[in-house]
Order: sequence, then structure tokens, then C-alpha cells
Amino acid sequence: MGRPPTSRRELLAKSLWIGVWLVFLSSPVEDLARGGHSTAATAAGSCGLAVFVGIYLAMVFRTIGRPFSRGVVFGLGGVLGILAPVLAYTLGSAWLGLFVYLAVAYGATLPLRATYWAIPASALVMYLIGLRSDEQEARGLVVLVVLIGFAMTGVGQLMRTTIELRKARATVAQLAANEERLRLARDLHDLLGHSLSLITLKSELAGRMLPGDPEQAARQVADIEQVSRQALVDVREAVTGYRRPRLAAELAGAQVALTAAGVVAEVPADPDLTGVPEEAESALAWALREAVTNVVRHSGADRCSVRLLRQETLDGPVLELTVEDDGCGGSGAGPGNGLTGLTERLQKAGGTLRADRVRQGFRLVARVPAARLADVGSGA
Repeated sequence: MGRPPTSRRELLAKSLWIGVWLVFLSSPVEDLARGGHSTAATAAGSCGLAVFVGIYLAMVFRTIGRPFSRGVVFGLGGVLGILAPVLAYTLGSAWLGLFVYLAVAYGATLPLRATYWAIPASALVMYLIGLRSDEQEARGLVVLVVLIGFAMTGVGQLMRTTIELRKARATVAQLAANEERLRLARDLHDLLGHSLSLITLKSELAGRMLPGDPEQAARQVADIEQVSRQALVDVREAVTGYRRPRLAAELAGAQVALTAAGVVAEVPADPDLTGVPEEAESALAWALREAVTNVVRHSGADRCSVRLLRQETLDGPVLELTVEDDGCGGSGAGPGNGLTGLTERLQKAGGTLRADRVRQGFRLVARVPAARLADVGSGA
């Protein structure tokens, strides 16, 4: 909701969602098909109905993703507001149903303040025209026009709110990326600034000492080598920390990935990782990423639940991650490379992995120690 279609499937779904309601235009179509009007009136009515439907579909469909500007919306709404009364007045009561579509278009596309007068005005005009042709039908449609029109204002507000929230989320993500880049720049400066300055200074000293005091220059070169090796160790440790996935971030990513794939997701929002070693958290995050990837790509599941529990075992406290779906699981007969790699990664962190089929789908259970190995059994 609130975004343009990104694939043929979404385009078809949105088109059906909008176009299915055109079935209620059967009355005007039948009226034209019966031949009760002159040739000119039938031709004019057919052209007017085609224009009305085209503008209606354009307004409502564009509202879903890329809305028209306010001026275009008012202009197209004005055309609909002219066509509906003219067709209903000249061709009879069978055309009063056009005012229902007029109210839907106004409720979905016009600003909220404009709908307060546009929808009741449409109902009033329809009733006045109905007095000429079929007052009973017009009286029955008045309430329908008003209710459907104002119901669509809620749908329109929901779509506009969704669009604003999506833009706000994109802005927050951009700000977070900028903040991460600034943090990376600060860390690199703190890690390498002093080391590179020291290397530059000692290189200059060694260059000046080299002709007259080779032994002192050699000591300076040895210091340069030591400083550079330490700088390399610091950079590797920093890069390892950057590459280590965090469980909280993976949980948020799992929610987004499952929802985008059309899977009903149940994901915990704020995990308690108190006392969990970084290596164990990282292994659990990798397990969650692999499990969600399998659900999205291979399982064909409709629902997926992610649970994170602390448990006490004979070996000490553990943090258990369970990912269960109602799909068919992978296509292979045995464990794939992903599960094999996860098993090895969890074993290095002191954990275990179990993946098997259940009665209604597939379940992956990963366990890691919830405390450092030195703390297990210490009574802390």
C-alpha cells in the first residue's frame, strides 16, 4: 500500500483490486446495449462512459503510488463532476450509479477538507437529478454515496500516511548510514592517525641518520616496522568488529525481509543479550540470517515465527534461537552448505544447531552460551 507496483504480479493485483469494482457499471452498459436511445445519444453516452472510467481509474490508481499534483487532481475531479451529472440527466436513472464512483474518486484523491463539501454536494446533485427520473432509486443511493465517499477518505488518509512513513524511514536509514560513515572515519583516524604520524617522523629521522649513523637509522627502521605491524593488527581487529553481525540488526532485517516476501512474520523486537559473548551473538545472528534467507527463497511459507529464549541447562545458561515456518523446507535431501557452515560457526562459539522438518513445516534451533565459558558454574 502507498507505493507503485514493482513487478507484474503487483501490477496485476493492484489493477484487479481497483478494476473489480467496475462491475457495478453494468447498469449504464445494459442501458446502452438495450438500444433505447438514439444513435447519437448512444455514441455520446459510450464516449462519455469511456472517458469517465478512464479518468476514474487514472485518479485512483495513481493515488496508490505516485499521486497527481493537487492541481491535476482538482482538474480531473472537475471533469468527473461534470460528466456524471450530464450523463445521468440526459440518459436516465440507470446512470445514477456513476455518482458512487465519483464519491470514491473524491474520497480517495481529494484533500480531506475538500471532501467535506465535495461528497455531500455529489449526493445532493445525484438526488436532484433522480427527482426527474427515479426518486426512489436516488433516495436509496444517497446514503450509499455519502458512506462510501467518506469511507474512502479513510483509505486515502491511510495511503498518504503510509507514503509519509516510508519516506521518513528512508530518511532515518540515510541519517543512520551517514552517522555510521562518520563513526568509521573517527575510528580510522584514532587507529591510524598516531601510527602514521609516528611512521612519518621516524622515516624522516632514519633518512637523515642513514649517511652518518647507519646503526641508529637501522633502529629507527625497526621501530617503523613494529609500529606498522601494530597498526595492521589494530585495523584487522576493527574490520572484524565492523563485519560482525549484530542480533538486534538481524532481527529488524528479518522482519523487513519476511514482510517484503509476503510472509506473515512474528519476530521479537528487543532481544536481551546481557552477558552473551560477542562471538556467540555473532554466530546466532548468522544463523538467523541463513534461516530467514531459506524461508524467503526456498520454503514457499506463508507464516514464520522467530523466538529467542534464555534457558538453563546442565552446561549452564544458553540463548536459544528458534525459526519455524509452515513451508516445505529446502529442495535438497540433506543439509546444504549453508547449514553445514552454520554448524561449524556455532561449534566454534560453543553452541549447537538443529534443523529438521516438523509436522507443519520446518524448524531451525540454534543455541549459544549465554555467559562466557569461564563464568559457567561460577555462581555469578
